[in-house]
Amino acid sequence: MQPTRESPPSPPSPQTDDELVLRELVIGLWHSRWLVVIVTAICTIAAGAASYLSPKKYEATLLLSPVTNQTNASGLGALTSAVSQLGGIASLGLPIGGASGAKAESLATLESATLTERYIQENNLLPVLFHDSWDAQHGKWKVADPGKVPTLWKGNQFFGKAVRTVKEAPRTGLVTLTVAWTDPNLAAQWANGLVKMTNDYLREKAIRESDRNIAYLDGQLANISVMEIRNSIYALMESEIKKQMLARGSDEYALKVIDPAQPPEKAASPQRILWALFGLCLGLLLSLSYAFVKVISIDGPADPLPNS
Repeated sequence: MQPTRESPPSPPSPQTDDELVLRELVIGLWHSRWLVVIVTAICTIAAGAASYLSPKKYEATLLLSPVTNQTNASGLGALTSAVSQLGGIASLGLPIGGASGAKAESLATLESATLTERYIQENNLLPVLFHDSWDAQHGKWKVADPGKVPTLWKGNQFFGKAVRTVKEAPRTGLVTLTVAWTDPNLAAQWANGLVKMTNDYLREKAIRESDRNIAYLDGQLANISVMEIRNSIYALMESEIKKQMLARGSDEYALKVIDPAQPPEKAASPQRILWALFGLCLGLLLSLSYAFVKVISIDGPADPLPNS
């Protein structure tokens, strides 16, 4: 029996260009492994340290329900019919709008520049909002340039962008007012104060409008003898009187507070874990990008990987 002859080993298949490039890249990254570790660690530690040095911000949240100060449906329908018969009197701006209009006005007033600037001025908040530019010891601004001195306009811009947030839940219609600041007590105080000022502002506005409308309607009665029109004017005056009574008797005229703001005990930011993760990702991105560029810029083959 003749011994079987072993076939010679097949030659290794030649590597493609992509495989060679990938191999060179892996080898180059392996040689830069300590650079990747060091840069990533530095970025992670730096981000964590920055999160501890950044000032804490507390968020005071207040839950609201906009009030629709309208008469009942039947009364509102009768009032609309009466106004339609009076021609020019309808242009007085009498309260025949829907509930959505009253809600939109309340929320717009809460975020308006007029009310925000008024609140900042009455509570002297400019030195608090721009504390870095305020010299508390001498009671004056540190900046010498008059154009850089904080104004109510600048205070309103800063307050709307960095302090106050208003969100409405589409499903329930409830409104959440959030005030973020470094002092939890001030954050809660500002949130509650803004809502109170909004209610006071809209209540006083409603009373002034009712007084003006009642005076106008009362003057028209002396010039009108047609009984149907006089009855329509009386209906309008009755609606204005009801509106005025509602405004005078309710502290929460436009915005009803469901859950008032309380000073938070836990800071909302900075979130240190997220900062550390950001530093980790940034370190990996920078170090791997540098190692990759270094590998593809070097001519000639890289040293082989060490044997495991």
